[in-house]
Parts: sequence; structure tokens; C-alpha cells
Amino acid sequence: MEQLFQQLINGISLGGIYALIALGYTMVYGIINLINFAHGDIYMVGAYVGFALTTFLHLGFFPSLLISMIVCSILGMIIEKVAYKPIRNSTRIAALITAISVSLFLQYTMMYFVSPQTRTFPEVLASKRLTFFNGNVILDVKNIYIIVITVVLMVGLQYIVRHTKIGKAMRAVSLDKEAAELMGINVNKIISYTFAIGSALAGAAGVLVGVYYNTINPLMGVTPGLKAFVAAVLGGIGMIPGAVFGGFFLGMTETMVSAYGGSVFKDAVAFAVLIIVLLVRPNGLLGKATKEKV
Repeated sequence: MEQLFQQLINGISLGGIYALIALGYTMVYGIINLINFAHGDIYMVGAYVGFALTTFLHLGFFPSLLISMIVCSILGMIIEKVAYKPIRNSTRIAALITAISVSLFLQYTMMYFVSPQTRTFPEVLASKRLTFFNGNVILDVKNIYIIVITVVLMVGLQYIVRHTKIGKAMRAVSLDKEAAELMGINVNKIISYTFAIGSALAGAAGVLVGVYYNTINPLMGVTPGLKAFVAAVLGGIGMIPGAVFGGFFLGMTETMVSAYGGSVFKDAVAFAVLIIVLLVRPNGLLGKATKEKV
């Protein structure tokens, strides 16, 4: 029982990080039907920005987190303007190839400037541990930070989407881009806002991972990016609650498999779950079946 509680704590922390990254995938897909495979590398850039701020400028955790989110949001808007906007009306395969190209460009540009070696993230949060069940269950303060910040960011995103003009415009563009444009909504600006918000969440996830695991490298965004995409598809891509559910579901599954079935199989199980869900519910666990006109 103690091990189960311990893995639940670890799974919630990991799932929160996956959920933050998955939100960027699902927001962009919901607006322009694009799978932004460079999103995981924006998360990597956020980790390196946080590393630079804490190492060289000696800033604290929260200022570094905020600045990393701002830098990543600007990077997301630049990528959208330079790479995705010119091919917005092209075929899906062209958009997919462009996204993969942007991902590789970010990886190897970062590798050129910072070298491919693994860096150790500074200890910006004191490692204090709370013990339960006679010391058999350990709750690190870092877990609390990750869970609380993740929940706050998700609640903030939900508020933006549901109760602000930008959020209402996003929902309108998601439902019918042409009709929204006819109603006076600046579609290009809304798409840029969507990339900015999604990239900011990925940047926050990058800093949280750096603080929690203490190591970063230029290729760190590849596997978490793919897993976050899996989480978005599991929950129902294009749906914000689905991305949150998929992130936590995947994080819990991965930690349970690592604890009881061997860490070697955790990645395989994640993608096996995706295959099973797509066979049973192609629109995701929370997705709704939609009909396309031909």
C-alpha cells in the first residue's frame, strides 16, 4: 500500500508535466488542425532558459519560471509566423514535414550553442521531504511545487478560454475559421495568441522538469514531446480537458509500470495504450465522434 501511494505521488507529478505539454498540442490542433511536433523542443528551450537565468543571473525559481514562459511564448509566435503561416493552406503532409524540420532545427541550433553534453540544473528549490506511513512514503517539496503550479496554470488557461474575449475568439476560430473572420475576428492574431499560450505552458514544464530531475540536454524534448502528443490523443486531441486527463493518465500509467512491471517497458506501454485506445475509441477517451461533410 505504501508503494502504491508513493507511485501515485510520482505519477501525479509526471502527469502534470505531460499535461502542460499536451495542452499546447491540443490548442494548436484545435485552432488550425496542425500537429506541432516542434512543441517538445520549445519545452527544451524553456528548460535551458531557466538554466541560464538561475546559473548565470542567479535568479530565483519563480522569476526564472515567468521569464522562461515569456521567452517560449515569443518563440512560439515567431515559429508560427515564419514556418507555419506560409504553409497554412498547404497539404497536411507539408505541414507535418515543416513541423519535423522546425523540431530538428531547434534541437541542433541549441546543440550548436550549448554543446550536446548534459547540464546539471541548479538547486533553486530546497529539497525538503515529508514522510508518511513510518517513512515509507516520501513527499518531496518539489512534487508539491510541480502539482500546485500545474493546477494553477491549468485553471488559468481554463479561465482564459472560457471567460475572456481572446478565449471566446479562440473557440469561435476553432469551430469555424471562415465564419469567425466574417464576424470581425482577426484570425491571424488569435492563432499567434494560441501558439504563445501553448508555448508558455511548455516553457513552464521545461523549468519544472529541470528543477525536479536536475539534468537537461538539447534532445530532452523528443521523448516527452511524443508522450505529450500521445496524452493529447488519448484524451481527445483538440479538447483541453482531454489533454489534462490524458497527461495524468499517461503519467500514472508510466509510473505504475516502472514500479511493478519494469522501467524498460514504460515507453512501450505508453504507445501500446495509445494503439488500444485508438482501436476502441478513435476520437480519444473524452472525444466525441464527429462527421465530416464530403
